[in-house]
Amino acid sequence: MAKRVAIIGAGCSGLTAVKCCLDEGLSPTCFEKSDDLGGLWRYTEAVEDRRASLYNHVITNTSKEMMCYTDFPMPEDFPTYLHNSKVLEYLRLYAEHFRLLQYIQFKTEVCEVTKSPAYSKTGQWDVTTEKSGVKKECFDAVLVCNGHHVDPYLPLESFPGIQDFKGRYIHSRYYKKYEEYRGKTVLVVGIGNSAGDIAVEISGVAKQVYVSTRQGTWVLSRISHKGLPIDMSLSTRCNFWISSSLPAGLLHKLNAKQMNGWFDHANYGLQPEDMSKLKEPMVNDHFPSQILCGAIRMKPQIRRFSESSVVFEDGSIVDELDEVIFATGYSVSFPFLDESIVTVNDNNVTLYKNVFPPHHEKPTMAFIGLVQPLGSILSTSELQGLHSYLLCLKWKPTLRKQQNSE
Repeated sequence: MAKRVAIIGAGCSGLTAVKCCLDEGLSPTCFEKSDDLGGLWRYTEAVEDRRASLYNHVITNTSKEMMCYTDFPMPEDFPTYLHNSKVLEYLRLYAEHFRLLQYIQFKTEVCEVTKSPAYSKTGQWDVTTEKSGVKKECFDAVLVCNGHHVDPYLPLESFPGIQDFKGRYIHSRYYKKYEEYRGKTVLVVGIGNSAGDIAVEISGVAKQVYVSTRQGTWVLSRISHKGLPIDMSLSTRCNFWISSSLPAGLLHKLNAKQMNGWFDHANYGLQPEDMSKLKEPMVNDHFPSQILCGAIRMKPQIRRFSESSVVFEDGSIVDELDEVIFATGYSVSFPFLDESIVTVNDNNVTLYKNVFPPHHEKPTMAFIGLVQPLGSILSTSELQGLHSYLLCLKWKPTLRKQQNSE
């Protein structure tokens, strides 16, 4: 009898997890809380509870050739960089082509996942779900694919005076369209890809946009040398070999020189505070030009807010501030798991190979897509799904031996 696998979430990670299970003769059941697949890539006009949210004009930062699953190329008529609706279309085509929909239970929320009474012998899990009623089932393994863009991280205690601010402030999770910011003075807090996208969008209609950053970031164009997509130009075996061979100090200097090849980040107030950290860069073709045109003005860390203004660490003040958008990221959370199963410390989860909780007696639970790769999450999740099968359901002794040796 085929082993039963519970998969939580029908986004890009959950879909490839279902396919990996089917390829290996397993029996997957995917639970999706909403009424459709797509996860983060399914845009809705309103923000839905406990589901990732997109703003209307999201475009991928990864080219279609580097983004697709290995066994299902993007359609040739798709553009190189995709609007979010095209990514959703691709995921639908993928699910239909490999007949995955029959294994997905929509409008079904996973309420709790606990170890079965026989876990110490079998490694099985009890999964409690709710649809029209509450149901508990036993599975041989659980693949957690619920994503990490659901619970907004908004540390208001780090922004003194924000309670006195009379304007509106929101987390970027609740940002949808730029039209409502027309003619207003807006502050965007953060320097990730969402912050850059939102600032550029709003700057076309706002009176003025300010962006506050504590540490700066590298900014890349989607277009590289001779018109190649930037990820195809940078993500080569040669570049990876060089990166792994050079001393850290020299590598950081070469990286800084390459990143400043488009424009000098220091002149734009964007140079990273710690250039040794190779964090995810912002990919945005318009952000530097909007700074140059004055539509976006860079500001340092916030000192405090007042009723209608904000003071920054350099002493500068912005008066008559109307809106604040906190693009401060997300908190990792698993509301259906007890702390004894997985622990989140400082928004980090300790996982062996970024997949398995190392303290589990049996390696029959895996986390797919809980990474921030320098590239596509689709192909990364696909590799993690295969890795989960090999170690979770076939090579159990191998995992324990590897863990003990590290």
